Amino acid sequence: MKVVNIEASLERLIDNTIQAIPSVLIGLGILFVGKYIIRFILKLIDRRFERRNVDMSIRTFIKSIVKICLYVFLYLTAAGVMGIQTTSFVAALGAFGLAVGMALQGSLSNFAGGVLILLFRPFDVGDYISSANGSSGTVERIDLLYTTLIDDDGIRVFSPNGTLANSVIKNFTKIAARRMQFSLVISYDTNIKQAREMILQTIAKESRVLDKPKAEVLVGDLKESGITLNIRLWTKREDYWATKNELGEEIKNVLENQAVTFPINTVKMLKDESGDNPVVEA
Repeated sequence: MKVVNIEASLERLIDNTIQAIPSVLIGLGILFVGKYIIRFILKLIDRRFERRNVDMSIRTFIKSIVKICLYVFLYLTAAGVMGIQTTSFVAALGAFGLAVGMALQGSLSNFAGGVLILLFRPFDVGDYISSANGSSGTVERIDLLYTTLIDDDGIRVFSPNGTLANSVIKNFTKIAARRMQFSLVISYDTNIKQAREMILQTIAKESRVLDKPKAEVLVGDLKESGITLNIRLWTKREDYWATKNELGEEIKNVLENQAVTFPINTVKMLKDESGDNPVVEA
């Protein structure tokens, strides 16, 4: 009786194997052809990235993600054709992806921000930027999760890409010209018209100051200590710091030599319109 049962089982196994051979061959054919198709797709993506000059780090990452997804789809398709049940595997894979997404929610936000930064390029390595999230400095490195900045004190700042991509970013390198402003407080007994003319003459001697927009000297606040003069002028981006450091001292020296008096204890540091760079008030 047992011999009969074994023979019947073997016959069913042989029959099932013979019936499965076409499906297995088709599945193997799908794997073989699918690998070539995936390689072709990856080459097309790589060429597209090269034409658009996409950053190498994001290019490698996206290619890896696409490659993994295509191969998972290929293997699941081949397994289904061969008769292997893949429903439970797909469910487990989905649950695993959900768990990982919940655990890495913050990192995924930074990653998405890094992708946006690398794709749309609001700044490049070497640019000086400031953002509404409080970080500012020269961009040293752009990674998928963090952007590394070197601030004005030489400190390396790691700014999360998630908050950086969602904040207002000021790029001081992507401009041709930049406005400079000084604020001077002069005594009430000073002739404002003469002081204005002396300042404009000093500015006119500086070759790095642009003719357009035209330099201005405007009366600002009328303080108890004196009259505020706001001096506004424009320079090329690359001349900003050198001009600012030299011209501010020159204006003050010219006014002092022409007997323009400054109220006592009125020298302090202001910030220009960018919010990052000090401006001398005297």
